[in-house]
Amino acid sequence: MRPAGRWVTFVAVTLRLRQVALVAHDLDLVERDLIAHLGLEPCVHDLGVSQFGLRNVLFPVGECLLEVVSPTATGTTAGRQLERRDGDGGYMVLVQTDDLAGDRRRLADLGIRIVLEAKMPGIEGVHIHPKDVGGAILSIDETENWADWPWAGPVWSDHVRTGVVSDLVAVEVQADAPAAMADRWAGALGVSRSGNAVSLDEGEIRFVEPTDGRGEGVSGLEFRSKRSADLMIGGVRIALRPA
Repeated sequence: MRPAGRWVTFVAVTLRLRQVALVAHDLDLVERDLIAHLGLEPCVHDLGVSQFGLRNVLFPVGECLLEVVSPTATGTTAGRQLERRDGDGGYMVLVQTDDLAGDRRRLADLGIRIVLEAKMPGIEGVHIHPKDVGGAILSIDETENWADWPWAGPVWSDHVRTGVVSDLVAVEVQADAPAAMADRWAGALGVSRSGNAVSLDEGEIRFVEPTDGRGEGVSGLEFRSKRSADLMIGGVRIALRPA
């Protein structure tokens, strides 16, 4: 959303896909499936989300994180997402930046609204209004140390298991108009669109036509794996692809 008559300068920064969150009615069931099929190990449960009426679990995937949240109270954003898309599915995409101050300026210049500012020791981020980009909550986050990710607790890296999957390489987002949504995400992140995809320095966000009858939203994840397989877990398609 570029205001009329204004120009926005895009400055090269480092960006990487760092975390994706799913939302589920039955968190325990999805947790068991991720452990059984992807060989993942939880690093933390219920870290700082009770204030939002949620419980959660996080799994490290190489240097990335996969989260599952489930509402414990009425009137939550996660609960409304479950209702809107008629069941489990994708919820949130977190991108790590090395210049959050510059990102804030760009978002302001584009008229993109920030709905939440989150901060804890070692990390801070902004949640973008879903209506301004579409498809999911997009969070842009900066850490004091590039390798750290305090949202997952202090010892998340001790729980990395790479027997089945070793990296989260792409997110798929269904959109009624994939190119238009890709443009909005590219603008918010300050990068160029390539076809219907937004490529980061590490990781990619792909925008596709809806195929499951559930409308717009995160519909798939691709992982680097030692084998090739297609699964359905937590309402999203899981693609395992060899490097």
